[in-house]
Amino acid sequence: METSRIAVKGIEFGGPGFVVIAGPCAVEGAEQMELAASAVRRAGALMLRGGAFKPRTSPYAFQGMGEPGIRILSEAGRRHGLPVIAEVMDASQIPGMLERVDVLQVGARNMQNFSLLRALARLRRPVLLKRGFCSTVREWFLAAEYLLDGGNEQVILCERGIRTFETALRNTLDLSAVAYAKLHNRLPVIVDPSHATGNRDLVIPMSLAAAACGADGLLLEVHPDPDRALCDGPQALAPDEFQTLMEKLPKVLESVGRFLGAPSLSRASV
Repeated sequence: METSRIAVKGIEFGGPGFVVIAGPCAVEGAEQMELAASAVRRAGALMLRGGAFKPRTSPYAFQGMGEPGIRILSEAGRRHGLPVIAEVMDASQIPGMLERVDVLQVGARNMQNFSLLRALARLRRPVLLKRGFCSTVREWFLAAEYLLDGGNEQVILCERGIRTFETALRNTLDLSAVAYAKLHNRLPVIVDPSHATGNRDLVIPMSLAAAACGADGLLLEVHPDPDRALCDGPQALAPDEFQTLMEKLPKVLESVGRFLGAPSLSRASV
């Protein structure tokens, strides 16, 4: 099945290029985002991620900076020429994000928040839809249909691991679902190995495996100082680790007939 191609400011998802999105789990301040944006851009990322609204299991955990975080993320992305992606948790947050965020992310906990999906379906803005950690592939596809049926065809799927009986890892990364989605769904599919494993030592090998199995890109957590991160530090790559991954990806991608970057951009620039 031919994959739909979705453009985000000249960056194409679903074509022969492999798109890497990177940045911290949560926006913590202007200095942190400036360091993160500089590091991921220098290593070859094409988009910048950062959470301003954080759905956390514990109500006492860092919940994000809210709207000021969106502004900080947007400004860092603009300075470094990186489109930005951030999670939206509620339809009421959409108006404040539209001017600053290029891709709106629906997190795993909101995959079946149908009122949110219907609100996003009315937009003409790319939406990244993460698979719920207790959802089947069919349920994931049907959640995407809420967006498509409402008129928004700019949908990117994201596999981020599912909850199984395994306790050694945060989640179980289901790469078979990625290969299945590429065969049975026309939407681009990317992989988030950071949330899937919860362990930065596993992020690089799982990223390479995702590239080999046919994913269209990666969504990675990169923090300038992971040990001091306010959110999910153990799964975030440091800048030098991210650079190592970006140096390893091209050979794996070449083996499956793809390349690192976007076809509309110069390969030398990434």
